[in-house]
Amino acid sequence: MPFSDFIGNSRIVESIQRMIAEDRLPQTMLFAGQRGVGKATLARYLAAAVNCRDAKADFCGKCSSCTRMLAADLSVDEYQKQFEEREKLPAAKRGEAPLIVSTHPDFLIFPPDGPMRILTVEQARQLRTAARYNPSEARRRVFLIDEADRANDEAANSLLKTLEEPAPALTIILTAESPYELLPTIRSRTVQFFFTPLSTEEMDRFFETRSDFDETQRRRLSGWAQGSPGRALGLDVDEYLWRRDAMLDVLKTSLGAQSFAELIGKTEAVARRGREKLELLIEMLFSLLGDLLHLRHGSGGLVNADIREDLRELSEKASFEWFERASLRLEELEEWRRRNVGKQAALEAFALELRRVAARR
Repeated sequence: MPFSDFIGNSRIVESIQRMIAEDRLPQTMLFAGQRGVGKATLARYLAAAVNCRDAKADFCGKCSSCTRMLAADLSVDEYQKQFEEREKLPAAKRGEAPLIVSTHPDFLIFPPDGPMRILTVEQARQLRTAARYNPSEARRRVFLIDEADRANDEAANSLLKTLEEPAPALTIILTAESPYELLPTIRSRTVQFFFTPLSTEEMDRFFETRSDFDETQRRRLSGWAQGSPGRALGLDVDEYLWRRDAMLDVLKTSLGAQSFAELIGKTEAVARRGREKLELLIEMLFSLLGDLLHLRHGSGGLVNADIREDLRELSEKASFEWFERASLRLEELEEWRRRNVGKQAALEAFALELRRVAARR
């Protein structure tokens, strides 16, 4: 399982391999880019490569060190179920046992925790304590702070103290979908790598490695995943279609294509679905809004190409002012998400304000 198995962002992979070969790996690295493009996967590959017993600037994937480090794949069902169970615990209980994943004593992962999926100060303090020690088995310790842009203020300040005095035999890798959500002082202490979505050809190569997708699924998922293999793997088609239908109703109402009373029935259904996180609804709205914008101005491909005609009809009702206000309100929705605002109230307020903008057209 060498680096050549990694699909996409080949320049970043080559840079990291050169750093390992020349023994000049940075002590703090930032992997930035959209969810599911392989940031955490490449971090695991890096941890295996710097400690592999049989390969140089690469990894064999077979020795004890490699197999244990590579086993820390948080996308697998085993870990996802554990994280879901932790969400049910009271915050105090989670704080007593901060979430740390480790399949090798010298490779620690600090993922976001709880229903709000944040990195907590308790995790940051555990990281700071663990950073003081030398490797117990490996040549170099590697800590992965996954989705570091979800750190709360206390955690971010504690993390900064660790980055100011990194241990000699430790490399800390931060991943972030929104790197500018990190403190500037944290970003300034990292060597930054910006991951791009995979091209159509790279996504095709990814699907060729998977026997569990038929041709129809590949065509649909290729668009919906937006260049993200991780998103393609984690996407439940039925859930995606239900969520898209609900958010289409929000946009239809906001553009006057259906009544507000019709929307309330759908937002009530959204509120009843406990697993339907506001974060996923916002992501879907961004996706649909992008498609409307492309159709309105005749540029770019569509994520939801299978409903092109429905989207085209809606796009013809949208003014430039409406698009501008919708973008601003989606950013506000993202802020509301962090404050744990109710899904129904947030979506109805979004639709109501944009309905006023559309009515002025």
